[in-house]
Amino acid sequence: MGNLRFERKRSSVQAAEGFGRGHRVKEAKTLETLVSAVDKRVEALAEKMNLQSDAIIINQCEKNEYREYLHRGFLIKGYSFAERGVGLSRNNALLRAKADILLFSDEDIVYEEGYAEKVLEAFQKRPQADILLFNMEVEASRATYHTSKEHRVRFYNSGRYPTYSFAARRERLHKAGVTFSLLFGGGAPYSNGEDSLFLLDCLKKGLKVYALPINLGKEEPRPSTWFEGYTERFFFDRGVLYSFLYGPLRHVMALRFLIVHGKMICGEIPFSKAYRLMCKGMKEAEG
Repeated sequence: MGNLRFERKRSSVQAAEGFGRGHRVKEAKTLETLVSAVDKRVEALAEKMNLQSDAIIINQCEKNEYREYLHRGFLIKGYSFAERGVGLSRNNALLRAKADILLFSDEDIVYEEGYAEKVLEAFQKRPQADILLFNMEVEASRATYHTSKEHRVRFYNSGRYPTYSFAARRERLHKAGVTFSLLFGGGAPYSNGEDSLFLLDCLKKGLKVYALPINLGKEEPRPSTWFEGYTERFFFDRGVLYSFLYGPLRHVMALRFLIVHGKMICGEIPFSKAYRLMCKGMKEAEG
C-alpha cells in the first residue's frame, strides 16, 4: 500500500518510571495484536476477530506473501509463510512488532468492544508489571484457568495460562531476550506447552507477571490443533515438557499431575502406565 496515509486511533497512557531494578517504563501509547493463524485469508481475519488495534497476522499456509490493509483505521499487516509451528509463528510476529504493548492472539479469538483500551489502561494502572494475563471466555472443556482475583504469577502457578491471555511490554521482552520454543505446540515435535515455557522463561529473567480478572473476549469453538485425547503420546509429550519446566522436580510434579487429574485423564490408560510414559518422555528430554 506504499505511502498510504491514515489516521490511527490511539489510547494515551500515563508514563511511569523507576520501578523494579531501576529501569524506566516507556509511555505506553500503542498496542499491537499479534495473531497466529493457519490456512486463513488474512484479509478477512480483522473483521472476524473484531480487531481494534494495529495487528500483525502470521498465517502459516502453502505460500509466501505479504498483504496489508486498514480495518477501522488500524493497520493490519498480514504475513503468509510456507511453514508450520506455533512457536515459530509467534516469534515471527514478535520480531516484527513495534508497539509499546503486545497482545498475543489466535485466529479463533473474537474480541469485545474496547479491549485495546482495557489492556492499555491496565498497564497504566500497574507500572510495575511487565506482563499482564487477561481472561477469555472459553468452552468449559477447554478452560484451564479463570482469574477471579488479581494476583502475582510465580513459578509454581505459571503453568496453566494460554498464550492468548498474554499482554507484554515489548521493550521488556526484547531486552530479556525471551522467545517461544520451537519444540512445543501445534506443528512442533511435542504437542503443547510453548505457552508455559515462555512464561517460565519470562519469570526466570525477572519479569513481573500479574493475572487480572478482566475479560477481553471469547474463543470460538474449533477442533484442537494438538489434542487427540489422553493417548500415549499425550503422556509422553507431557513428560518431555515437565523435564523442561521443572528440572529436578519433574518426577514429583508428574505424580502430582496424575494424582490431581487422574480421574479425568486416566480412563483408557491406567495411572501406572501414564506415569511410565511420562518418565519415558523425561528420559528423552534428558538425552
